Amino acid sequence: MIGTNYEDILGSTPLLTTELVSRDNSLTFHKFIGILPNPNQVITEQGSISKAFANLKNDPHVWSCVQSRKTGVSALSYEITNQSTETNIHTFISQIFAELDLYNFISNILEAIFTGFQVLEIIWSENDEGYLIPAEIIAKPLDWFYFDMNNQLRFRKKGETTGLLLPENKFLIPRHNPSFENPYGEALLSKCFWAVTTKNMGFRFWMNFLEKYGMPLVIGQYTYPPTAEELQNLSLRLKDLIDSQTIAAPSDISIDIKDLGASKSVDLYSQLIKMANSEISKVLLSETLTTEMDSGSYAASITHFKVKQEVALSDVKLVENTLNILINMILNVNNLESKIKVSSIPRFKLKTNTMQ
Repeated sequence: MIGTNYEDILGSTPLLTTELVSRDNSLTFHKFIGILPNPNQVITEQGSISKAFANLKNDPHVWSCVQSRKTGVSALSYEITNQSTETNIHTFISQIFAELDLYNFISNILEAIFTGFQVLEIIWSENDEGYLIPAEIIAKPLDWFYFDMNNQLRFRKKGETTGLLLPENKFLIPRHNPSFENPYGEALLSKCFWAVTTKNMGFRFWMNFLEKYGMPLVIGQYTYPPTAEELQNLSLRLKDLIDSQTIAAPSDISIDIKDLGASKSVDLYSQLIKMANSEISKVLLSETLTTEMDSGSYAASITHFKVKQEVALSDVKLVENTLNILINMILNVNNLESKIKVSSIPRFKLKTNTMQ
């Protein structure tokens, strides 16, 4: 109907407190299938998250950057703050975290930065006092999950066309810069895809070049017009020269070794690979000096170091938020939330004052 406005549609429903624009009332194909596809173009073209990112970490420079970014956080010590004098909940939470494999747990959380999101399933067990505690926290394959039209994560269960909503207090879902349009988060590895692809092509062309022009050219000549059989024998003997680096030749044969001298072409391949590594560093670390330091001023090194610190602090927030959600789950499943003030709830905090 032309000229229809929201007041006519809503009637007495409050206009300001109602979400007017949503996927439910927008005309899209995905509304009818109930699946919100991952908008990442690299994942779409490769077919799945595992296919898109499986080989990227095999690149040495990508792996170095990933490890550098992770160790900047995982190397930090932690504390459980907001100790309450009224209860022993602080001690309870501290004991749980002391028994967790925090190094791998934090590493799995930080994977969300590179893949957009992570799905961590909590396996609860009952301790001697009858409390439920997280015995194991397992990172699950991302291809098993999708977000629906309400931005809720669902499990692709066999036989369930619409998938299953994940239960409360069972899964942790850290995400990197999610939005309404893209609840899957920003996957940094996808932004390295073409740089890694170009780099691999550069290496392949470089190896082909070395096979053709990397070895010196050996030229053998007779001092008289040779027969076809003599030329064939000389060719075989020159091949032996390349393999053994020694040859015995009569005085009527001259042997000359020429260097093709194609250093400029080699430099082109080297610059291509260096440029690709620089782009990878920019994406994963937001700076290049700490991984590709050839030369540079002291001021430039300080600037790059500050950028690295700022990136690490943002990663710290992701880890802290995820682990504090875990603490809330522990209190919830054990009905302890009512026994402690909100201001006294224990909080997980990484000690960033030791960051260097």
